[in-house]
Amino acid sequence: MERFEALCPTGPQWTLDWAAVREAFSWIRALAGVPQDKIHHAEGDVETHTRMAAEALASLPEWRSRPADQRTRLFAAVLLHDVAKPDCTRHEPDGRITAAGHSRRGDLLVRRILWEAGAPIAWREHVAALVRHHQVPFWALERPDLDAIAFRCSLVASNEDLAVLATADILGRICSDADEVLDNIALFREYCAERDCLHGPRTFPTDHARFAWFRAPGRDPGYAPYEDPRCTVTVLSGLPGSGKDTWIAAHRAALPVVSLDALRSALGVRPTDGQGPVIDAARAQAREHLRARRSFVWNATNLSKQLRDRCVGLAADYGARVELVSLEAPPEVIRRRNGSRAHPVPDAVIDRMAGRWETPDLTEAHTVEWIRTG
Repeated sequence: MERFEALCPTGPQWTLDWAAVREAFSWIRALAGVPQDKIHHAEGDVETHTRMAAEALASLPEWRSRPADQRTRLFAAVLLHDVAKPDCTRHEPDGRITAAGHSRRGDLLVRRILWEAGAPIAWREHVAALVRHHQVPFWALERPDLDAIAFRCSLVASNEDLAVLATADILGRICSDADEVLDNIALFREYCAERDCLHGPRTFPTDHARFAWFRAPGRDPGYAPYEDPRCTVTVLSGLPGSGKDTWIAAHRAALPVVSLDALRSALGVRPTDGQGPVIDAARAQAREHLRARRSFVWNATNLSKQLRDRCVGLAADYGARVELVSLEAPPEVIRRRNGSRAHPVPDAVIDRMAGRWETPDLTEAHTVEWIRTG
């Protein structure tokens, strides 16, 4: 990403030009004046903390020693790590200031910001994953779901990057428990090293072993369960206008398709109406194919993990192999394609969809493919 690269501090001075950062990014300017809990953030508002965290990152030898492209990616993550706090900050009745949910909301906002900026998909998802999990190393060993988070982060991003980001985050604060948190970050590194997921992706014996583990975490990740898939279900994910129908015609033309758009037309349901009847009809069609052990394509937007899991879970219940195909296009291409449809989806609906968009990752299926069209 050219703007992040141009603004990223470089040697030998490693100086951060904050005025240039503010000028470049409106979402940085939006952090000004957003209050924080004074116990953990006595330094001031969110913009002040973000600047201090970026300066702390630039001072870290472990960051300076990285290749330039990795430094730039971590620099983007530190600038974006609290981007959702303006949306999530609340003044509680007891006088506390909270920002509950800002990490998960940050994941969604980062994806939207970097998609609109034209960032490469893998680069964007790496940064989004770091933002989503940036607080995990603070109290990692207290989390019962640490394996699932650490394994996921290793597959989408890097736990070493996550530890570096967390270090910059805590050094960019004025708080009394900074030393304790830094010790916890060190323990997080040790834990990830022991679980073989610190410097690279956690490996599993097979794709099916990975798929089965994330559907039921807690088993031995080195165990390879028996696999005898009855059929393959191709689950598509993408905004309207991302090219799903075109991809099917080019790559899965011989397979039957469960299409929510086709079912909406058949049932007379508009995109703005309740989708319950459409979803029920789609699941009924899917069950017919699964009972017949017939491979098929599930064509829907499927923009959130929760929605995709309804399709994936049904397929898994019938012993099918699941491949996820995530299609996307630049915003202007989405708008152009949608506008040329016989029945375009309202722009406001697409905008809301984009705000809830979670790109599929390798925790969700046997295989995942990211494709940019247009």
